[in-house]
Amino acid sequence: MVVFWYVLVPVVGAFISRHAWRVFRKRFDELRLRPLLDYGHCQQAEEGAYRFIGGFESITDGHTLWVKSDTLTIPVALAGAYIYILPIPEDDTIPESFDPGAEVPERIRWDQISVVTEGARVFVGGPVIHQAKQWRFVSSREHPLLIIFYDGNDRSLTARAIRAGRHKNEYWNAATPYAFIAGTFCQISMAVSFLSRPAFRLTTITAMIALFIPLLPFIPPAFLCTVLSRRIWKRAKIFRAYRDLARLPLIYMPRGRRSGTWECRLPEGERYGVVYYASLPAEALEIQVPLLIPETENKKAGWYIFGSIPEGSPTNPHPVPREPLDCFATFGGVPGNPVKLALRYTIQAYLLELGATLLLLTGIGINLFFIVIIMLALI
Repeated sequence: MVVFWYVLVPVVGAFISRHAWRVFRKRFDELRLRPLLDYGHCQQAEEGAYRFIGGFESITDGHTLWVKSDTLTIPVALAGAYIYILPIPEDDTIPESFDPGAEVPERIRWDQISVVTEGARVFVGGPVIHQAKQWRFVSSREHPLLIIFYDGNDRSLTARAIRAGRHKNEYWNAATPYAFIAGTFCQISMAVSFLSRPAFRLTTITAMIALFIPLLPFIPPAFLCTVLSRRIWKRAKIFRAYRDLARLPLIYMPRGRRSGTWECRLPEGERYGVVYYASLPAEALEIQVPLLIPETENKKAGWYIFGSIPEGSPTNPHPVPREPLDCFATFGGVPGNPVKLALRYTIQAYLLELGATLLLLTGIGINLFFIVIIMLALI
């Protein structure tokens, strides 16, 4: 019973929460491949999946959001949409170090949008249909709309959403409070039912000890293990964020390519790709190519720079990529093959999470050992 309520239910909730944020990141990443909706697309009368960015204008009928760009104002049906608010950033650039839990997007219901201030930036992605003589974003069962309210530079949205789109504390999720309440009730009921039976005194004591198991990680000496475990787990989350940042440009990579120089066409027709350099060129420093991953210790593996591919020349056949016109296309460099970097960060994150879990369980085990010794001495 203790394992079920205090361990199994919260852990299952943690996996569900992690899956939900993985779906958020995947959905946002897929929408980056969709055309950017503008006035020209509306004139072509083609329904389909689009993305759109603009300013929050108003809400009408209680369930229709109006978003305005430089060329177009379009209604967005809020029913069935997944709506998030990104915290206000301190800086639009990728920081040298960050706390993934400090900028977690907040998911809100469509009837809570009144908390959003007028003029906030809005990202909308999903199906666009022609209805009642106008174009509008509408969710479908298979493809719900993704709506993100944010402040700051449009170009920073992609990195911020992918970097921060993960749960602050997986163990403490929507199921955890109810599991603790149910577990506490079960232990109290067991202790009370056997309290008047001397033959079951040990069972009563065990039930009372189990009642306080959720507090054991915060009681010395286990508290030290808990603090260290949280630090290690935080580091694992940072590695997961680095993994996702390394994967950002790979969504454009042609199928079958794993490394080397390649290029493709963005949804708006712009040339985009990556150029490999054995060492970071001086031209990259001149145009201030940003680093997608703050940690750059793996410099011997060469540099992969992603961006808009300019026309080459006989003296410079592979010029350094520039910042794309599409603000959702990744621009920056990584110190090594991004495929291998992503795999390395994934392995490091798993190992750190395993170590943090074992350290936490060790602390709990130490406290349980002392409690059992004390209780046996009192019997």
